[in-house]
Amino acid sequence: MEKTPQTSTIRKQLRSFANKDIAEHSLRFFKTGEGEYGAGDKFLGLRVPVLREHVKLYKHAPLEVVEELLSTGYHEERLFALFLWVKQFPRASDADKKNIYTSYLAHTDYINNWDLVDASAHHIVGAYLEERSRAALYKLSQSNSLWERRIAMMACFHFIRKNDFEDALRIAELLLDDAQDLIHKVVGWMLREIGKRDFECEQAFLQQYYRQMPRTMLRYAIEKHPEKLRQAYLKGEVNCS
Repeated sequence: MEKTPQTSTIRKQLRSFANKDIAEHSLRFFKTGEGEYGAGDKFLGLRVPVLREHVKLYKHAPLEVVEELLSTGYHEERLFALFLWVKQFPRASDADKKNIYTSYLAHTDYINNWDLVDASAHHIVGAYLEERSRAALYKLSQSNSLWERRIAMMACFHFIRKNDFEDALRIAELLLDDAQDLIHKVVGWMLREIGKRDFECEQAFLQQYYRQMPRTMLRYAIEKHPEKLRQAYLKGEVNCS
């Protein structure tokens, strides 16, 4: 894809803030070693506040520019592209919202680490599907891609914030037996968020499934529980009758 002048300008500006020490730390933090979930990713060494500050300068970047940035080899440029869409989405026309949503799902190969998913999925996928069929989430939840499965769960955060828990609970159920720790964490996190808003709703789900849950998922889900109840779950002593 040929780069537009604006894409080149943005990349040049972002790369002027590159920091080798931060980049080397990020390589370890985001598990980029062989066989790890972020294997092969590359970092410039930019902090999130730097990216967010520059979003203000380019908040009107057209779709093709954001797509070019998202299709890059550098992690922070992909994150910057997603920040641009998150900034643009609430004020976009219905047609532009659809274009952003469609492009987002067409580029999931580049939304390939937990921070990229968590910074964007609920703001774009969840927000777009709020008043629409959510069938796409169920398809994503069964994807071979770890990141698409995480997008499915993370998108539900938008609904959870509006006290709409049905799809989050159904997708959590579908992901109970997922093999990936990063899925266990996000499912547990979303269950905890449900519990903040409706404790009894979370308890009903936990009492049905807590013995089946991976340990990490359970720990995340009950992190804010009263200590006595938290220990009862961990010891398998919660009465489910």
